[in-house]
Order: sequence, then structure tokens, then C-alpha cells
Amino acid sequence: MRLTFWTGFWVFLADQLSKYLVVHWLDLANVGRIDVVPPFLVFRMAWNTGVNFGLLSGADMRWVLIAVALAITGAVLVWVRREGGSHRMQVGAGLLVGGAIGNVVDRVIYGAVADFLNMSCCGIDNPYAFNIADAAIFLGAILLVIFGGKDESGSRHKTP
Repeated sequence: MRLTFWTGFWVFLADQLSKYLVVHWLDLANVGRIDVVPPFLVFRMAWNTGVNFGLLSGADMRWVLIAVALAITGAVLVWVRREGGSHRMQVGAGLLVGGAIGNVVDRVIYGAVADFLNMSCCGIDNPYAFNIADAAIFLGAILLVIFGGKDESGSRHKTP
């Protein structure tokens, strides 16, 4: 659990620090767009009141989404605690939990998730923005699916 905690802590810190720097220090909330390495990396401000890709953004789902994120976070922590799990599973859980808590803090403070990373390539213009928390949640979920409940050798891990 210590690995899960520290992974989640550093993800949360990196997410919140990056959002503070980009939204407030670089004033992206007012500027709207900053070309960093166009088109590969552009800071494009997007306030996401919905779920992934802005789905359900028309409905006032703020507190429902906060409750769902906290419930999933709690369930993942209970699962990892019970399973013990491999290092990869614990890192995956930490990535997911740290990212989820980062987005929960955004919803509480701003009323929406601050998305700002936009990446395009090879003639494909990506209209969507994301943040460090979103990337961590995605990677954490993949790690949990692949390594959930298994130790490094691939056998089921049971805690005494």
C-alpha cells in the first residue's frame, strides 16, 4: 500500500502543480491557447464539466461525478489492500487514485476539470484536451487490468 500511496501522491502533486502553472501563471484561462511545439503540443484551455471527451457536459453532474470518482477510488484502494498485488498493480492503483483525486479537486475548486494538453500529429487535428490526471487514470486502469491480482510471476497473489 505504501507504493500505491506514494505513486498517487506524486501524480496528484504533478497534476495540481501543472494545472496551477498553466491556468494561473501562464494565464491560459484568459489566453485560451499557447503553442508550445505546434501541432505536437499545444496548451488549449478546456473546462470539462462532463466525463471523458466532454460527454454529459450539458447536465449539472458535478457532485455526482465527484461521488463516483471517490467511490471508485475507495473501491480500488480496498481491492489493492485485500489483494496485496504486484508492484505493477500497486503503481496502477496509485496512478488511478492520484489522477482521480486531482480531477475531484478541480471539480470542487473550479466546478469543472481543467484540461489543457492538446496533441496532434501527422495531419490529424485532435480537438480534445486532457491533463496529467487523465493520462494517469488511463495508464493506471490499463495496469490494473493487465496486472490486477497477480504477482510479478503471473500467479495469483494472496495476502495472509
